[in-house]
Amino acid sequence: MSLIEKSIDKTIPVPLYYQLKQHLKEHINNCNVGDAIPTETELCDHFDVSRPTVRQAIAELVTEGHLTRSKGKGTFVTKPKVQRDFVFAMRSFNREMREHGKTPATRVLNLEMSSASATVAAQLKVNTGDQIIFLRRLRFADGLPLMLVNTFLPASLLPGFLEHDLEKNALHETLKETYNLDLIRGIRAVEAIAAPDEEARLLEINAGAPVQYMESTFFTEDETPVEFSMAWYRGDHSRFVIELHPATQWSRL
Repeated sequence: MSLIEKSIDKTIPVPLYYQLKQHLKEHINNCNVGDAIPTETELCDHFDVSRPTVRQAIAELVTEGHLTRSKGKGTFVTKPKVQRDFVFAMRSFNREMREHGKTPATRVLNLEMSSASATVAAQLKVNTGDQIIFLRRLRFADGLPLMLVNTFLPASLLPGFLEHDLEKNALHETLKETYNLDLIRGIRAVEAIAAPDEEARLLEINAGAPVQYMESTFFTEDETPVEFSMAWYRGDHSRFVIELHPATQWSRL
């Protein structure tokens, strides 16, 4: 059923903007990226709703990454943001992308021995200047550079690590299968920042564009920190979902 054949039912207790949003979502699924949707005036007239109702529906679809606005030109269908779920599970990037119907790929930019800075040393619980492994990867979804990540690992735990092919093999699987290091817990800090010049270039966005920046540290069962990473995610193609639980559940953890 096309958008013009749909209507809003004002007799049911479902918000008008939400009904319109669902109709637009179905319409978007049948459109190509770059197609324009009807104007606010056209939507108001067809569905007999107010302009604030139309704007709320469109605003949510823009936030969710289904639409993009161009000042003076209109509102257009865009490529949906890649959703990543922040729940009590540590899934690999490749697995997560495949679950969302995307084709993942990885390009290793650097894999070398280095010396731990004060920041890295504090996270990995080694001494400043100790030998560490530096791994820099660009991660893709359907050919789009989505994430740039710098990873730091304690060299003392990983003899021969530089020989591994980390474009074909997942990092955590390599740590578990080759070195018997099973990472079972992580701590992650997230903030929104303006993309630095070099990171923006690699992610193919403008310098200063919004990115989600994350720092993560992962531990084995005996609380040994094995990985510290710094990651930049494209803000225009990433959406993060955080699962919340009642406070009573946290008291048991």
